Amino acid sequence: MSLLEVKNLKKVYTTRLGGNKVQALDNVNFSVEQGEYVAIMGESGSGKTTLLNIMASLDRPTAGQVILSGRDMAEIRQKDLCAFRRDNLGFVFQDFNLLDTLSLRDNIYLPLVLADSDYGQMETRLAPLAGKLGIAELLEKYPYEVSGGQKQRAAVARALITDPQIVLADEPTGALDSKASARLLDIFSEVNAEGQTILMVTHSTQAASRAGRVLFIKDGVIFNQIYRGRLSDDEMYQKISDTLTVLHTESRHAQRFEQEA
Repeated sequence: MSLLEVKNLKKVYTTRLGGNKVQALDNVNFSVEQGEYVAIMGESGSGKTTLLNIMASLDRPTAGQVILSGRDMAEIRQKDLCAFRRDNLGFVFQDFNLLDTLSLRDNIYLPLVLADSDYGQMETRLAPLAGKLGIAELLEKYPYEVSGGQKQRAAVARALITDPQIVLADEPTGALDSKASARLLDIFSEVNAEGQTILMVTHSTQAASRAGRVLFIKDGVIFNQIYRGRLSDDEMYQKISDTLTVLHTESRHAQRFEQEA
């Protein structure tokens, strides 16, 4: 059985005043295996953020299922959702989502504090993570005292410290410069090689080229996917670029057809 299964997923939004319906997702189906590193790409408005929010149980689908380790997330009671997310999901956001009033150490500890873990367990979990992510010397600093790349590495530590079944990353390199982005992607590759499952939404071809599989979403539909196989990062980058070129060309042709019609 797959770790994550998305089955016949649909999401329709209704505007408040006019009652117009907008279909953000239409019959989306895919699965993620334990230990996979999957990227989802698509243009703005393609539905990829809606898809991520539903997988994160931050939004509910209109129809369909998201099943994590055999459990249908739609059947989890609202009062149990926070604990479910904390115990099973790790989150990495574009804008870091660190609290400026807490040190990096306390930001990283936060999900364990909410789970009532004891301090000894927190220390035991943090020490190897901080060393691996290169932030051991920064733990007493506050977010406003460190760089964007260092903030994001602290955010990754916070995501990993609960030993989640899957890490969901939303544009994790979006606010980073090229050097910090490369370091973060190296970290993702390292933790994935150790068995961590990662699902990443990204606009970045560079970021997606590090994944083992890339899904492409357009108009709320998964329309293509690429497997790495034995491709190098450079070959994967080129294959993704070629697919995006086809996607953009089709979009321009569709727009031109609508205008002429």
